[in-house]
Amino acid sequence: MALCLESGYTSLNKKNEELCGDNVESTVCGGYTTLVLADGMGSGVKANILSTLTSKILCTMVSENIAIEECVETIVQSLPVCKVRGVAYSTFSVIHMNEEGKGYLFEFDNPQAILVRGCKCRDFDRTAMNVLGKTVYKTVLDLRAGDVVVVMSDGVIHAGIGQTMNLGWQRPEVMEFLDSNVKPAMSARAVACLLAGVCNDLYLGQPGDDTTVAAVKVREKLKVSLMIGPPVDKSKDDFYISRFLSGEGKKVVCGGTSSQIVARHLHTTVRASFDFPDRDVPPIGFIDGIDLTTEGVLTMRRLLELSEKYVDVHDLTPKTFTKKDGASLLAQLLFEEASDVHFYVGQSINAAHQGLPIDITMKLKLVESLAANLKKMGKNVEIDYD
Repeated sequence: MALCLESGYTSLNKKNEELCGDNVESTVCGGYTTLVLADGMGSGVKANILSTLTSKILCTMVSENIAIEECVETIVQSLPVCKVRGVAYSTFSVIHMNEEGKGYLFEFDNPQAILVRGCKCRDFDRTAMNVLGKTVYKTVLDLRAGDVVVVMSDGVIHAGIGQTMNLGWQRPEVMEFLDSNVKPAMSARAVACLLAGVCNDLYLGQPGDDTTVAAVKVREKLKVSLMIGPPVDKSKDDFYISRFLSGEGKKVVCGGTSSQIVARHLHTTVRASFDFPDRDVPPIGFIDGIDLTTEGVLTMRRLLELSEKYVDVHDLTPKTFTKKDGASLLAQLLFEEASDVHFYVGQSINAAHQGLPIDITMKLKLVESLAANLKKMGKNVEIDYD
């Protein structure tokens, strides 16, 4: 069983602040994913500078396997000192883990990280280390498929203080909420957004503090191959389709002409659905042997809109898609379920588009923009042009 890591985060800015005082950096290096969530002292520009410096320095150094003591020393010497308070201060949580779920978690003054295993929360075993007079907690990670590590800034456990709650939302309530609401298939980004969304509700939409939730999930790989548009050379249809259908994973066909060619190759027909879950998205079809069949350009256009919202770290729309229109079904498959996406893009001019403001360059731009957003989600993306 091939495993991989996925990560995602969501941030709420303190009310009336343009910049977030929290910052998240992540990188993949040498088979390890390193994610750092830093929370700068105060809010606004100063906090943003402190957290950005901290997260970038830590992410770079930890990913290069430099000892945490050296990393903390570098931060202490690098951060600008606040003239008012006389200190330079940023808390942090660092996850450094390989695809097998093995690695380390380091925490300094952020709320304690939570392990979600089997959709139930538990605490990590932590060891206290003294680094330059500061207590940094270290956890040895040995996770399994489906496990999620959730880290957060203190805006999470302050949510609702003096508004909807007297003492804010404490750690036990956070864990209780996750126990009740995390589903097995949820991505790391969906879990982070879920928790940040309820914090925003507790703040009545006006966060009293910068609030950030980040998550890293160990999950099984899933490859999705997507064919959109017929190839230029009609005589090679069978060759291109055989290549598209070969290999493991799920298969998606977008576009009427593409669907007809694939169905013919598989000695079957395309059956149309007469359900219209969304009036702006054409109905899906069905081909035996293909996991999902949708219309082409209009569905892809809606899919691109959904991807823009999905990668926006300040967007609190749920990251799981329950609607049954073609774009939502595609979004659930590509954004939430897939780890690798392979596009097979046919560059033939579609006769059905004559006289319409749809041309091949528009389709190629849609695919390229979508591929860029999928890469931001951490997916491995390949594109073949035929």
